[in-house]
Amino acid sequence: MPDTLTRLGILALVLLFSAALLWAGRVFVARQRGLALAAEPLADTTGKIRVLAFGSATCNQCHTLQQPALRTLQELRGPEIDVLEIDAPASPELVKRYRIMTVPSTVLLNAAGEAFAINYGFANAAKLQTQIDALLAHSSL
Repeated sequence: MPDTLTRLGILALVLLFSAALLWAGRVFVARQRGLALAAEPLADTTGKIRVLAFGSATCNQCHTLQQPALRTLQELRGPEIDVLEIDAPASPELVKRYRIMTVPSTVLLNAAGEAFAINYGFANAAKLQTQIDALLAHSSL
């Protein structure tokens, strides 16, 4: 009986620690996203919505998942957007500005160059389209 109670106590502590770690991770990512969204606007010359796609030469998800999604997005939204692929290791100033923690990551900028949405990790074409629609709706207010 005491053995069972000890095991249940250890299990409860492990679950509590795991939940606290998960909560801390979510708070950290939310804070980083907030800081990135408050970044200075990126100089704009096109007046279009821009999608900054952060990747690297060694990132498998960037090449097999994110790039096809970005091509689909470009085909669907064509003249409304510019997709800029950014080599994260070669662009430390942009990585720091938008708090990029992983690749692939995407940042949507409005026509004024202000960050509107940030996706850490893979973002499919549907998610990016939804974010562009929200950005256009927000801009028309």
